[in-house]
Amino acid sequence: MNLFITKEERSALKRLMPMLEVNKVQFALAVLLGALGLGASIGLGATAAWLIARASQMPPVLYLTVATVGVRFFGVSKAVLRYVQRLSSHNVAMYGIADLRENVYKMLSTRKTDVITRLKRGELLERTGADVDALGDLLVKSILPAWVAGVAGLGTVIGIAFLSPAAAIILAIMLLLSGVVGPLFTAKSARIAQLADERARTELATQALTLTDNYAELAVSGRISTLRASIRNTEEELTVARDQAARPAAIAAAIDALAMGLAVAGAMLVGIPEVHLGLVSAVALSVLVLTPLSSFEGTAELGPAAVQLIRSARAAVRIDEILSAEEEPSSSSLPETTTHVLRAENLSVGWPGGPVVATGINLELRPGTSLALVGPSGIGKSTILFTLAGMLPPREGRVTIDGVDVYGANREEFGGRVSLTAEDAHIFATSVFENIRVAGPHVTREDAYQLLERAGLGEWAANLPEGLDTVLGSGGTTVSGGERRRLLLARALAAPAPLLLTDEPGEHVDNETADKLIRDLLRISDRDRAVLVVTHRLTPLDGADEVLVLSAKRGEPAIISARGKHSELINSSDHYRWALQREGAQEDM
Repeated sequence: MNLFITKEERSALKRLMPMLEVNKVQFALAVLLGALGLGASIGLGATAAWLIARASQMPPVLYLTVATVGVRFFGVSKAVLRYVQRLSSHNVAMYGIADLRENVYKMLSTRKTDVITRLKRGELLERTGADVDALGDLLVKSILPAWVAGVAGLGTVIGIAFLSPAAAIILAIMLLLSGVVGPLFTAKSARIAQLADERARTELATQALTLTDNYAELAVSGRISTLRASIRNTEEELTVARDQAARPAAIAAAIDALAMGLAVAGAMLVGIPEVHLGLVSAVALSVLVLTPLSSFEGTAELGPAAVQLIRSARAAVRIDEILSAEEEPSSSSLPETTTHVLRAENLSVGWPGGPVVATGINLELRPGTSLALVGPSGIGKSTILFTLAGMLPPREGRVTIDGVDVYGANREEFGGRVSLTAEDAHIFATSVFENIRVAGPHVTREDAYQLLERAGLGEWAANLPEGLDTVLGSGGTTVSGGERRRLLLARALAAPAPLLLTDEPGEHVDNETADKLIRDLLRISDRDRAVLVVTHRLTPLDGADEVLVLSAKRGEPAIISARGKHSELINSSDHYRWALQREGAQEDM
């Protein structure tokens, strides 16, 4: 394996392969079944060769009975063993991929997220989706064929050695030529094609996701045709990369055919003199010459196995980058307390590698309070929220939860105290009940109905065709915008965390629905819960205990320019009052 992959790839595979949690007994069984299946194919060829040669001598028919039965036995066994071997190997692979994906998600859930946030959404999906599948394919498409070919090849060489040691040596050399040299050339050529394919697939996934998620905005800005042209170019690059990847497979096949021909010719060159010397019978010569035709079936699979090894090794590197990129472990335990407090002090925020977008942020969120953070789109409200949720490191100042820095807190303990519902939180293609249980596996069906009622979806849930078992479309495509937002609110309420952070809960719905939704959300604060709502709507904020207004001068970070109750800001802030009046005027139009 070291001949085919780099040191970096080898290290990544070494770290990630244990996450597949491969059942070694089942994998060994798959190798055994594969070797027996290939051995049956080789046995079929050898028995058929002996039968043809012996029949040409016209012996009594009874002399051929055992060989005839052997041909039938090996023929049936070949098909049965290969079928059973595929069931066994795919069982190992499917469970391995499932375990790998689960372990990747578990590790990501405990990692600091600033590395992940540097990735485009499509690229992140590619790494946690297609790359995980590619790493799982390493078992079935690379490691298993190599073991099967090795075991069957060794058995064949040993069997031929009983007839002719010289022919066995020639066969062993040719099997190495076909099984090592050919795949080595394949791997070297495939690496170039794989790197090009990797870049093209990532870019295509990102572009396609951008098109589907932002079609309306792109259409308004007139950029649809430009993006489509870019997608076509990327698809052409992907096609070229795949064509390049097919060429090494052809080279490997040519080397395999050449090695097989040389093995047959070599067997004849050493076998014919041995027949004249009486060392090998004429019938055995046919076995020596024709058996290699079947023995190279295993090595023919090693070219594609080498290509898969490169593909899986690159996938391992890409997955490892997002799993091992954390500079230092975050393990600060949170103190036990009955009242949880999230506090920001002189906080400055910004995305990794970008400028500071907001500064001087001071706020405190504790059970029984409801806060609203408002400001125009793009001013940095979501960035503040993600920093409060521990997803981004503070650029200056600090954010604490019960006195412990949020960004360095134990993620599991922090998640039990603070819950974030992002603007683009996902609705899964499963039942309403399971979409709520994402936030709290402890939730019962009765709890789910109560949560939906509290979120304003009680009547909606009662009228669903299959109740809580009604399956929703992926991304919430089968529900309206208001229903989707309220379903996310019910999910947020299902979380055990007492401090709730929500990002633009009224986005993409009409103003009346948005205002009602935000008012309902602000009312959930009680002695056990608190809520911080990020929004650009001002009308429904009469239910908030405090409103924080963000504003910014051109070229400078945003600051909290005003704060207080909704009624106080109407009287004290000309800008707030003007913005509120503008909202009302737009709704009256």
